[in-house]
Amino acid sequence: MDVGELLAFKPQTGKREYDDGATEQPKTKVVKSALKSDKSMEKELDTFFVNAKLGVTGERPKRKATRLQLQSGAPISSGVKRSENEIDETEEERQMKLLEMWEEKVKAKEINEEEQYDDQKVKKLILTFEKKVYKNQEMRIKFPDNPEKFMESELDLNDVIVEMKILATLPEQYHYLVELRAVNSLLTLINHANTDIAIAVVDLMQELTEVDSNSENEEGAILLADALVEGQVGSLLVQNLERLDESVKEEASGVHNSLGVIENMLELKPEFGMSFAQQGLVTWLLKRLKAKMPFDANKLYTCETLSILLQQNDEIRKLLGESDGIDILLQQLAAFKRHDPKGAEEVEFMENLFNCLCSALLLASNRGKFLQGEGLQLMNLMLREKKMSRNSALKVLDHAMSGPDGASNSAKFVDILGLRTLFPIFMKPPKKNKKIGSSRKDHEEHSVSIISSMLQNLSGSQRQRLVAKFTENDFAKVDRLMELHFKYYDRVQRVDNRLEAERTRLIAEGEDEEDIEDDFYLRRLDAGLFTLQQTDYILVDICASGSPSIKQRVLQILNLRSGSVKSIRTIIREFVGNLGDGDNVSGVDRQRILGLADKF
Repeated sequence: MDVGELLAFKPQTGKREYDDGATEQPKTKVVKSALKSDKSMEKELDTFFVNAKLGVTGERPKRKATRLQLQSGAPISSGVKRSENEIDETEEERQMKLLEMWEEKVKAKEINEEEQYDDQKVKKLILTFEKKVYKNQEMRIKFPDNPEKFMESELDLNDVIVEMKILATLPEQYHYLVELRAVNSLLTLINHANTDIAIAVVDLMQELTEVDSNSENEEGAILLADALVEGQVGSLLVQNLERLDESVKEEASGVHNSLGVIENMLELKPEFGMSFAQQGLVTWLLKRLKAKMPFDANKLYTCETLSILLQQNDEIRKLLGESDGIDILLQQLAAFKRHDPKGAEEVEFMENLFNCLCSALLLASNRGKFLQGEGLQLMNLMLREKKMSRNSALKVLDHAMSGPDGASNSAKFVDILGLRTLFPIFMKPPKKNKKIGSSRKDHEEHSVSIISSMLQNLSGSQRQRLVAKFTENDFAKVDRLMELHFKYYDRVQRVDNRLEAERTRLIAEGEDEEDIEDDFYLRRLDAGLFTLQQTDYILVDICASGSPSIKQRVLQILNLRSGSVKSIRTIIREFVGNLGDGDNVSGVDRQRILGLADKF
């Protein structure tokens, strides 16, 4: 078998199927294909295979007895004689071993090349890049109507941009990009007339700002990111995104890499989000979301990027509301009111949409837009349809009705007969859904929180309708409240017992007591303290404002299960004591809740 046959050899083992249905190419072809651009390495590969086939490795054996010799006068094609005790290998196994040896050699060569990139070589590469940029600009100005004249300079520019990707492995050298003003040239090229050049530059930026590759030297990555933001990178990326045609595969990849640059920079410095939002990014993201295009990776990435931005601050949430963002999010979510998402990516897309909506509703003005856009009706319909969107719809309602700013939504929810949809979930939460990561605990937390918010926000006949629900079906909902009280009370007690032992140890070690208490309170909330507090607030409120028979039922169950009124009062007082300024609870409301606890 000559060298050509060896490289073209394809074992008769059948096709290997991948998840996406593609078939695996022979590994020799993959290696050869990867080396096509480097003729010297391809020639070296041929020589390597010939030598390996002859048993020549280029390494001196440790003992002469182990060195393999060709028979005297034997032709090369006869190969090396094997000893009788040697196990014969199949041709496929031989090729795999040879390829593994070659890959190790290539890897060693790459590592060696990286080590050779010292300061001088990096500077030389950057200066070469600057020359190519200048040359291309010069040729385009000189021959604006004759592409053949400037095409060669464009190809040279593209080549040096690709070559600069080696800098992504050298974050400690990033300061040269700033000092030699290469960052300015990179920013200029984002809007190059040739979209291929723009796409190549964005691809380079994506690799340079990749957090994983810069984890060992984040300082260099932050320096580069600061320079990019100072150069209005957000605005330039948005302008480039506007002109890219995603029906072209390469340009669709450019869109994906542009979003990658933004995500990488937000991971380095979340405060960049405000700058990006003000430079038109939120507007473009919303435009891309509502575009009538098939669902793809870019639409998923668009929604994820918007979700990250909306977590930053109220200014970005306000910008979303002013750009009709609430309506756009509701329109996108409407697709899932009667149909479950298809596949894991659509599930992720749906959850990102819900996360965007929840973040947006943290701003009071957006709650009004949610109400006007009939968001309550859509969420209520999702609850009734019992599809995968149900848990997230419940979470959105929780955000929409919480605090004093949720009063209008609370009243409207009662008007659209939302209580009929909510209480069945409160009474019997759905089972855990692994696809979206929801659990009974999530449903219990959100349904209890919604009822608690409505009790605080409703008045008049609407409040009476809510309280009256607890007398239906022989106080079944009161029984459910008591069940939740004991369930979460026991959980919190178990955590408290563990924390008490830990508190003693930490104080002995000299830890700050205030820090210990803050940390412990958060851990208790995670264990279910929040749901316990909301449950007990509902209990004391309906006992005070509802029928006397409600309180009789509560006291009866407490006696049967050895519970105490004192424990409920203690929980309510702790709840009020830990309310902060960000909890949207006025001093009057605090006093009212404490008064309910005292009367209980």
